[in-house]
Amino acid sequence: MPTPRILASSFALLVVLAAAAPRLPRENLLVYRAADGSPAPVRSVDDWLKRRGEIVRGVESIMGRLPGPEKRSALDVTVLEEVDCGSYVRRKITYTSEPGSQVPAYLLVPKKLLGGQGGKAPAILCLHGTDNVTGAGTVVGVGGKPNRQYASELAERGYVTLAPNYPLLAEYQPDVAKLGWQSGTLKAVWDNIRGIDLLTSLPYVRAEAIGAIGHSLGGHNAVYTAFFDDRVKAIVTSCGLDSFLDYKGADPANWYPEKGWCQTRYMRKLADYRGRLEEIPFDFYELVAALAPRTTLIVAPLHDANFQHDSVDRIVAASRPVFALYNAADRLKVEHPDCPHDFPEAMRQEAYALFDHEFGRPATP
Repeated sequence: MPTPRILASSFALLVVLAAAAPRLPRENLLVYRAADGSPAPVRSVDDWLKRRGEIVRGVESIMGRLPGPEKRSALDVTVLEEVDCGSYVRRKITYTSEPGSQVPAYLLVPKKLLGGQGGKAPAILCLHGTDNVTGAGTVVGVGGKPNRQYASELAERGYVTLAPNYPLLAEYQPDVAKLGWQSGTLKAVWDNIRGIDLLTSLPYVRAEAIGAIGHSLGGHNAVYTAFFDDRVKAIVTSCGLDSFLDYKGADPANWYPEKGWCQTRYMRKLADYRGRLEEIPFDFYELVAALAPRTTLIVAPLHDANFQHDSVDRIVAASRPVFALYNAADRLKVEHPDCPHDFPEAMRQEAYALFDHEFGRPATP
């Protein structure tokens, strides 16, 4: 039997070989890197998990690595405001995601769950789009932005919902670099992971029934969070992604520091790949495939000026065989509403029905 030292040496060699070799093809996800560094066909879930491991390392090279227990401080939830919204209570809160960082958020709880009389309900992480005024308020009906109130609508449906603010937007302005983060994207993921910790600590939440939903910025934030945290069992992403190769028509002007994906609040390091986007060590091809076998709905409007729906179709076509490895090809769904960059009523209702099917619809509040 190989010793731990031999196994560690073999792993280190694999990492070196992977770093030296060209990235594996984004369009063909049923290929992994064998021990000698050569591409080999994926024939099983175990083979795929080797490819997924390489994807994780590629993501970490851009976003940074998730921290260990040193940042998992006490949540120290503080309720700043409570509003009676009829069938549910809306609480504006802060929670400590790491030492020195308090995340503003909204926690919506159906009244039937309070007081210990209503049993437990699924919980949905509701991630907001780019909004530098209201931030997370947009998804709870504060600020008046139409077609964004999915946290409120899910609470009315009986779900517990948590809407954390995204870093460096609106009232939430953490010093990402001082806190030790390589990217704003991973800081947001960590805040969301800690938000899931909060949800699963609540006595009225079913810890095994956690979903994530988001539009635009919230759409890719949901994908990133589910990529890193498998407690998220169902994912809905609206207007949140296409291939890096296709983003905004592949215009090089979008790949300078503080432009597009290269902003501090996202992944500043991606600016290093301007002019060689094909070398970025991960793409949404890999990220979507890595969600398998969890139920995933991608809403990609036909007239979205940010993300191209045909690029989404290519991503789904490449990812579906990975879902099929788990006998879950039908759990990856895509919809193309005839609209611009929006999350229309019909698509939100389809998202809610997906959560109902996955978790069982909560009892009427």
